Amino acid sequence: MTALITLRIARPAVAAFAAMGVLWGSFAADLPDIKAMLNIDEQHLGALMFMTPIAAVCAMLVAPRLGVAFGRRAMLISCLLMCVAFTLPGQTSALWLFPLAMMACGAGTGLTDVLMNARVATIETQSGRPLMNLCHAAYSFGYAGGAIATGALRSAGWSPAWVLCSMALLAGLLALAAYERDGRIEGLARPKGKAAAHLGLVPMIGGAMVLIAFLTENAAENWSALHIEKNLGGSPADGAMGPAVMAITMGVARLFGQGLASRFPAVWLLTGGAVISASGALGAALAVTPAMAYAGFIVMGIGSSVIAPTVFSLVGQLADPAARARAVARATLIGYFGYFFGPPAIGFVAGHFGLRFAFVCAAVMLAGIPVLARVLLRR
Repeated sequence: MTALITLRIARPAVAAFAAMGVLWGSFAADLPDIKAMLNIDEQHLGALMFMTPIAAVCAMLVAPRLGVAFGRRAMLISCLLMCVAFTLPGQTSALWLFPLAMMACGAGTGLTDVLMNARVATIETQSGRPLMNLCHAAYSFGYAGGAIATGALRSAGWSPAWVLCSMALLAGLLALAAYERDGRIEGLARPKGKAAAHLGLVPMIGGAMVLIAFLTENAAENWSALHIEKNLGGSPADGAMGPAVMAITMGVARLFGQGLASRFPAVWLLTGGAVISASGALGAALAVTPAMAYAGFIVMGIGSSVIAPTVFSLVGQLADPAARARAVARATLIGYFGYFFGPPAIGFVAGHFGLRFAFVCAAVMLAGIPVLARVLLRR
């Protein structure tokens, strides 16, 4: 009963997180066909995707103001706009149109991500329940479902245009469940006064940890299908299972993390998660069969699952209560530099040194998480 009550309370945010997961899971699983459609290599694909983070960051900067302007329907409106944007990449076989389509995807995702994380922080405050791990688990399950469904559609010969439009429609139906009578997000508007713009170092340090977590997580999610198909000789269905396996693992692990968060110190969860995730990244880099790669992604998913939700909760707890939503939004903005800049950065590294070396780089970056965790708790 407690679980059902928690799910009912978090239902609007869970729906938004799940919709976003479906969209990005579908995109990641369809990346090999998109690459073939554009007739380019990994390095050039990464370069074309570079406009995505720029648009996302711009949207995140204005997200608090748009959230205030949209009022009580802010999260629902942004989620539906994001779904529309993801229909575009599959329609753009011309190289010059693809970056514009990815900018629309980035803007929709950036806006939605800030608003839904801030909305979760508000719901947590109102209900007194920790909900961040549950909502991020919904993203992971949505991502896995989108990736698996896309793998089936690719095996049936569907083009990127049909695949992405179909999955965007599915995500839109999920997004409708984000409707709530009053979904206002408290603390988005900047109060007047000399110290109104000062949020301190808490969201900066927390955002840095989320940046590393999302960069490494997205490295596996966006490039695992290509790694399995190109380097390990897997089929399209095998490739789609790469991001799906990691996402399912992260979803299940985050459900367990919902309970672990109240039993263990945050620094333990962040340190253990970083070590486990780095081990999985190295395992994926050294894999010689799809099965070995799946094992690496499973381990990586277990470790990565607790990092971002734990950090977001910490930021919400340690920030000034009057600026809690803005602090979470700032940490989201910084953290999602890794989410959006990760795929093009990994593509650049993979183009010069190969995807195996790119996963090794992801493992090395995770070493910064335990250090930053201790700095944040001292603050």
